[in-house]
Amino acid sequence: QVQLVESGGGLVQPGGSLRLSCVFSGLPLANYAIGWFRQAPGKEREGVSCITRGGGSTYYVDSVKGRFTISRDNAKNRVYLQMNSLKPEDTAVYYCAARIGVGLTTRPNDYSYWGQGTQVTVSS
Repeated sequence: QVQLVESGGGLVQPGGSLRLSCVFSGLPLANYAIGWFRQAPGKEREGVSCITRGGGSTYYVDSVKGRFTISRDNAKNRVYLQMNSLKPEDTAVYYCAARIGVGLTTRPNDYSYWGQGTQVTVSS
């Protein structure tokens, strides 16, 4: 049974930083590509970033390029999302998700397993 658990969310002022963690369990993380998604109230779930199984390729949505960094440590079964220069529009529940497959995609329907989410609030 694959399970993902996010942590690291919280309240931060504009311009601040947070590091989200996603702990993966049940099967080897190295078999799965990982995506980070977010959903703000009243909005659709949005793909923020994703990383291939070995970590060699990454993708970022334009709104977070240069501010967010995705990384993974397959030995520790963890995936991270470092978020810098946070803006109020980054406020959302952030989810990590896993998929079997190659390549990069941020379409939610391509992902089979989801965490429960962690709240990120950017406000002064």
